[in-house]
Amino acid sequence: MVLSKDKLYQILSSRVLTDSYNSLKTLPSPALFKDIQKGAKRVVEAITKGEKIAVVGDYDVDGIVSTAIMVEFFDILQYPISYIIPNRFVHGYGLSAKIIDQLDSDTKVVITVDNGISAIEAARICKNRGIDLIITDHHTPPQILPVAYAIINPKQDECTFPYQHICGAQVAWYFCAALKSELGVEINMADFLDILSIAIIADIMPMRGLNFAMTKKGLEYIARSKRVALQEFVSMCNKTKINGEDIGFLLAPLLNSAGRLDDPKLSLDFLLSKNRFEANQNLYKLIDLNNQRKELQLQIYQEALDLVDIKDDVIVVYHPLWNEGILGIVASKLCDKFKKPSFVLTKKEDTIKGSARSSGMIDLYELLRLSSDTLEGFGGHKSAAGVSLKVENLGKFKQALNQNISNLVPDTDIKSDYLGELLLDEVDFELFEIIEQFEPYGLENEKPHFLFKDVKIQKVQSIGKNKEHTKFLLNSTKSDTFEALLFGENATNYCEMDYCSFIATLGLNEFRGNISLNLHIKEIL
Repeated sequence: MVLSKDKLYQILSSRVLTDSYNSLKTLPSPALFKDIQKGAKRVVEAITKGEKIAVVGDYDVDGIVSTAIMVEFFDILQYPISYIIPNRFVHGYGLSAKIIDQLDSDTKVVITVDNGISAIEAARICKNRGIDLIITDHHTPPQILPVAYAIINPKQDECTFPYQHICGAQVAWYFCAALKSELGVEINMADFLDILSIAIIADIMPMRGLNFAMTKKGLEYIARSKRVALQEFVSMCNKTKINGEDIGFLLAPLLNSAGRLDDPKLSLDFLLSKNRFEANQNLYKLIDLNNQRKELQLQIYQEALDLVDIKDDVIVVYHPLWNEGILGIVASKLCDKFKKPSFVLTKKEDTIKGSARSSGMIDLYELLRLSSDTLEGFGGHKSAAGVSLKVENLGKFKQALNQNISNLVPDTDIKSDYLGELLLDEVDFELFEIIEQFEPYGLENEKPHFLFKDVKIQKVQSIGKNKEHTKFLLNSTKSDTFEALLFGENATNYCEMDYCSFIATLGLNEFRGNISLNLHIKEIL
């Protein structure tokens, strides 16, 4: 069936009609989190007594934003705290003995953000040293929880918060809201929504209900943000309006690049920049790191493709020299290409470590739980996970994954790759405005993709620094040519084509004041 504009509007509007949280006024109370008031009271006690408080974050966008929110909140309170974001190459993930050893010896309270739910050994060390540990996290809790003063996690048992699928920065934001209430101070928590929306998008949370409401408002705030870091980003984009794709495909990779290749503190310093000069300097350092990341990612991805066994139901590839910080991106690309759960592994000292991604049809966390006897450790959620295992167990691990996946029932609610067929001549600004009305898009509220059939190709050319992308010039009766872009694939595979069918979504190109539409191809059929 060929879609009309009216039909498209009906489909998109029906998605949000049943959402329970459609404005900030309807957001659920912080008090619904288990342990949140207990944790808030302990922090207030620490402030009253002048005790030292430390915040421990994580090296991805969610963890960096979580840390930024906590740092800014305590700055507003004018109460000094220490904070640290683990360097994956030095400290590994999350709260650990190495991190605790770096804290001031008289630290009395440690607050984790976007990590901690699996830090059983680190929690034991905190307890032995007389440190009250407050864990704020959103990852799936293990069967045995760390012994902590308070655990604030919407996925834990007995937590009455009505929405489990939120990111770590949202949990941190809610904890700050509880602190505000406990202290009885006037702080506008909406002022944090600009950077909070970045974390929700970057951590690929379901874009419905609570997440949709917070992100929609946050994106509006970014355009007029008082944060000099975001002012610099908007200036760099040279766009009149910032949307979810600008965050997901431009800002999030920049913020992630520091943790992937260097020190994530650079990204935190960028978000916390005090003036435009400082923000500009930090931004261009991140741009340089991200360019390095792109080149390294392309190299590892090409090497990984050569190691894929397409007969397997679960993709597992390993190379001892791959950069640990790039593995998650490559796993995601393999998952997209082969439509299978994908694990990308490397060697660190005497251990194999790696990242996994799934489209959502197979629950990664459950697959790993079934295969846990071959692992030293694992963590994550349904669509993304991290693992560690002994080198000698690699074969057993791969075998276990491919056996255990047959015991899992795929999620059949995963929607079709496209909404319906669309004619190229239907693509215009009116159609774009209909789609734009229902931003932000994301998981469970996917941006509309359309099927285009038998489109005449005028020209195919490679673009990008390394010629890694493809531009198609297509015949359209409304204009001489219409541009379609395919990212991550070289044009040599398509030069002989006269016609093609593909799945794509609409994009907007702004250049030197000129605005035009194009298509972003997801898949050539």
